[in-house]
Amino acid sequence: MKTAYGENITTAMDGHVAVVTIDRPPTNFVSVDLVRDLAEALEAADGADAVRAIVLQAEGKAFCAGADLARSDDRVAIGMEGVSALYQQAARLFAIETPVVAAVQGAAVGAGLGLAVCCDFRIASPEARFAANFVKLGFHPGFALTHTLPRLIGEQRAHLMFLTGRRIKAEEALAWGLVDQLVPAEDLRGAALALAREIGENAPLAVAATRKTSRRGLLEAARAQMAHEHQQQTILRATEDFAEGVRAVNERRAGNFKGR
Repeated sequence: MKTAYGENITTAMDGHVAVVTIDRPPTNFVSVDLVRDLAEALEAADGADAVRAIVLQAEGKAFCAGADLARSDDRVAIGMEGVSALYQQAARLFAIETPVVAAVQGAAVGAGLGLAVCCDFRIASPEARFAANFVKLGFHPGFALTHTLPRLIGEQRAHLMFLTGRRIKAEEALAWGLVDQLVPAEDLRGAALALAREIGENAPLAVAATRKTSRRGLLEAARAQMAHEHQQQTILRATEDFAEGVRAVNERRAGNFKGR
């Protein structure tokens, strides 16, 4: 039996595992509403005594391709007030106390990368790609990635991703520790569920206490970092380079940036 949260999020139980699905294919672009609904689904699972682990998965060809900045009807695309609202909802994801395993297929880009990184573990298929492509948009990284990504893969590799905007293939992501396990696409959800079940077999109070210690200070750091990121994004969003970056990405070409 599935429980719906808004139009694009559903939850189903598998033993002690809550399987949360983002269903906005093919790219699962983030929006304020989608992240709010996702937070509500995760909070509901977090508060259920029967849930000991969570799998986060997505329908379509991509795990999450970030924000669709080309849309004129999306709050995040329209302006920084929408981005602020997005980050308010994103902070709720960092407050979840139950371990979360992400099943990543296709692209995890921008805010989609931020979503994947805020989970405890990432199981990926060979088709997965990871990118912090903000500089290609003339923009600043967000979704607390300037804190969470270096924490996960180290400062130098995160710096490389931030300043080049390059896409990291699944095999390299595995070597870097960005991905915990690489499996064929047909085995992806099964592998994520298996890891969640393995976690769920352990003493729940011990798991919760250990996770809380390991992630100590993460929520507060993520909130503070998103506030700083939003400040920098506000400055850059007003530039000509940002407008050119959005056009370039939508037209699948390199940006012709002028530094203004």
